[in-house]
Amino acid sequence: MRAVEFQEYGGPEVLRVVETGVPEPGPGEVSIDVAYTGVNFADLKARAEGYRVPFLPFRPGLEVSGRIRAVGTGVDGLRAGQEVAALTDGGAYAETVVATAASVFPLPQGMSLRTAATLPTVLPTAHALVHEVGRLRAGETVLVQGAAGGIGTVAGQLAKAAGAGAVHGVVSDASKAEHARSYGYDEVFVGPDFPEEVRRATGGRGVDLALDPVGGDTFRRSLDALAVFGRLVSFGNASSAEPWQVGQPELYPLGRSVAGFSILSLARTAPEALRALAGRAFGAVAEGGVELPVTAEFPLAEAAGAHRLLGSRKSTGKLLLRVG
Repeated sequence: MRAVEFQEYGGPEVLRVVETGVPEPGPGEVSIDVAYTGVNFADLKARAEGYRVPFLPFRPGLEVSGRIRAVGTGVDGLRAGQEVAALTDGGAYAETVVATAASVFPLPQGMSLRTAATLPTVLPTAHALVHEVGRLRAGETVLVQGAAGGIGTVAGQLAKAAGAGAVHGVVSDASKAEHARSYGYDEVFVGPDFPEEVRRATGGRGVDLALDPVGGDTFRRSLDALAVFGRLVSFGNASSAEPWQVGQPELYPLGRSVAGFSILSLARTAPEALRALAGRAFGAVAEGGVELPVTAEFPLAEAAGAHRLLGSRKSTGKLLLRVG
């Protein structure tokens, strides 16, 4: 089978198509013939910085859709030929991939494999940020960094559906602002001066819930944009800054709080919680309440092109690799 991997860290040019054997599932696993693979910023950090790379050569990719090829021992409720989406801990840039059964999700009736590939990381993450971790209540205000990206596009819609009083977004480039507005955002701010814009938009109050995948200075500014009793949820470090630290001086005076979320960590430590979360999140799409647009699609052999586009910070929505 064909797969895409890298043998050294660097730019998109280090991605190489290789021929390799078809993997077989072990106990508690299934193998999947891949139709589509989702492209995520974590794939770029793996290729460029070694993020979550245990050894080289390494095959990136965290999510796929396709049909189950084979089922390992001890797996119940899944069968060969079944259409599924799956979360993987790497390895998804390939024609066949192995995933743990707990991270494999049968598709709701009527969902296409193309749509399904956009969901395994994005949808449960956005749902957790808004509901399980962010605990949004009706009437509260929300601020989302990366509002035009995959998670940002979905988080804005979920927040609106949950009854948010206002949903504000931050984008890195003015060209992305209209995309974000079309998916539920009331106001979209461009660049690093968003705390002042948030204060203006909220009458000086600040937001109740802020969602940050960037880290570094952006994390600090998001904290500054919180209202009294506001909550900040960190779910990434796209800036590659030093890990954030907060304490009594930042939190005590206004009763603010900070939480964190990683879907890959949840998959390892609490797989049943992930399955329940994914079920709730996929239901939102099946009911027609959430849409995640695919804005670009590349053949598997052109994975480097997908990395270039995502790394340019000019893309919106979701990027896919077409495999099957």
